Amino acid sequence: MPKWIQKINSPADLKKIPLENLPEVAAEYREYLIECVSKTGGHLGASLGALELNIALHYLLDSPHDAICWDVGHQAYVHKMITGRRDQLATIRQPGGISGFPSPFESEHDPFIVGHAGTAISQALGLAAARDLKGGTHEVVAVVGDGSMTAGLSYEALNNAGHLKKKMLIILNDNKMSIAKNVGAISQCLNRLITDPIYNRVRNQIEKQLDRFPRLRKFTVKNLEAMKNIFVPGLIFEELGFRYFGPIDGHDIIGLVKTLQRILALKDCCMLHVVTEKGKGYAFAEKDEEKLHGVTPFDVQTGEKIKTPAPAVKEGPAYTKAFSTALSRIAREESGFVAITAAMPTGTGLAEFQKEFPGRFFDVGIAEQHAVTFAGALAKGGVRSVCAIYSTFLQRSQDNLIHDVALQRLPLVVALDRAGLVGADGATHNGVFDISYLGHIPGCVIASPVNEAEMERMLRLGLKYSGIFAVRYPRGQIPAALDGLAQKDFAIGEGEVLREGQDGTILALGSMTASALEAAALLKEQGADLRVVNMRFARPLDESLILESLSKNPNLFTLEEHVLTGGFGTKVLEFLESRSISGACVTRFALPDRFIEHGSQKDLLEEFGLSPEKIADRILQELRLKKTGFGLGPDKQNSACRR
Repeated sequence: MPKWIQKINSPADLKKIPLENLPEVAAEYREYLIECVSKTGGHLGASLGALELNIALHYLLDSPHDAICWDVGHQAYVHKMITGRRDQLATIRQPGGISGFPSPFESEHDPFIVGHAGTAISQALGLAAARDLKGGTHEVVAVVGDGSMTAGLSYEALNNAGHLKKKMLIILNDNKMSIAKNVGAISQCLNRLITDPIYNRVRNQIEKQLDRFPRLRKFTVKNLEAMKNIFVPGLIFEELGFRYFGPIDGHDIIGLVKTLQRILALKDCCMLHVVTEKGKGYAFAEKDEEKLHGVTPFDVQTGEKIKTPAPAVKEGPAYTKAFSTALSRIAREESGFVAITAAMPTGTGLAEFQKEFPGRFFDVGIAEQHAVTFAGALAKGGVRSVCAIYSTFLQRSQDNLIHDVALQRLPLVVALDRAGLVGADGATHNGVFDISYLGHIPGCVIASPVNEAEMERMLRLGLKYSGIFAVRYPRGQIPAALDGLAQKDFAIGEGEVLREGQDGTILALGSMTASALEAAALLKEQGADLRVVNMRFARPLDESLILESLSKNPNLFTLEEHVLTGGFGTKVLEFLESRSISGACVTRFALPDRFIEHGSQKDLLEEFGLSPEKIADRILQELRLKKTGFGLGPDKQNSACRR
């Protein structure tokens, strides 16, 4: 039974524990964290690595009065426990449980929702500036993982923070940089010196007296720092305007508390460089690259994943694997293109491409904006690119897509992984806005393959297209019903009739095509015969196929795993309006226009009326209402008839 953490229900409780006992507290949190995440899955490695840092910050700060900005929230599981959510950790990322990321809607100790990297320094600077404008005195701290230092937003914020010189602390949580030789006796000695109150009092007095003599001041301050900069890789941060401290051992919790205590006493804009190890304290997480980031449930004793029961219906390969296989196959035939990812070679399936074609692969770091502009410039130089980026992360590249690619009339293939609901990662990672934010860009094609054959065909079409060609596909496996479809060539904007019917037409896009076929089968049992069309493209639409369907029956039902506004169904309505087509009755099935929290994909589709059973029930209801003439149906927002 834990001796300490059962008594900690708030940061105030943590402060009651003697400093010398904090290593015991850390050991208990580490054991409990591993136990909980082994059952739920989650971001284990980062939270283990930042565990001592979480404790040290709350030991010294007064949260929520003092603000801690996390970047990203993978580091903050112990923060959640310290701030009253210890017992809820067993529900993390589960339906109805707490989020895998910080969220102010969950706790006042979380200033911001943080599911995307690179935001913490900007947010901390904003809070510090607001504090000063309102005459406050509280502390503001940003905890930044080294991966976030590849994000352009981090450097924009560093530049501004160094200029404004607000009292704030940026902690660089570093688990990748090669600085081991600086973590030792010399470094510890230097840090004791440069964080000592007497040293800093003398330094501040010297700088104040020398304000009247800028050149002499600059010379003197450089001499004060000269010895430190021989050993410490902080010169760039000093030049930006920060007081740089470190690197120090991020797992020496007592030393960490003492160093933080001295730095927080300074009235300055400071940066502390902390060296940590992802997965610290759990051997399997330290050694296994997969367990360094996100994990599914696993056996604590062996580190092995707990296998989920095989699905009752055989499924095809994962969509990500289908993309990877198709792209590598094309690359063996065509040498004129490269692949680009933004710090996600494994997640996007490009790791195999990287191994086979190392000279044609670029990982640009957490820099989606740069990835797009870089790809545009490659195209200008005669080399086409396939950018594989999660749908939710491509949102950051909106201006780059418009200004640096589309406006320049340059080609680019964007592989949008995780388009649709993603499950446990929730609102920050759901890819449900891409048709909206891409659909207004002139010339942009939006394609949605249903299987590997269509994936390959779309990639080939995209590599010959003169503008932006987006291929959006979901997380998860290809349904067996779609994996077995006959392979057919098709042109851009060409759909396919999968099933004939006389009572109306279901126009399905991508991931919803299997649900459409299943719903049609259920409707057939109830006497309704629906045509099913695999539309393949949200833009351009197969207009002739829509018109043909209307000539058979005026009832159209659009299905998509995307929000209602600006989605595929909206494109269908816009087309009908542009042609002044009367007599069509359109019912749109889509996700609601709201942020959707974590939960299983299956449960969320059921909740929002996108399961085959719910689709069939709703279509049958609409058909009966339209047949009897009693209005437009139960959800008038999603139903419209053009008379």
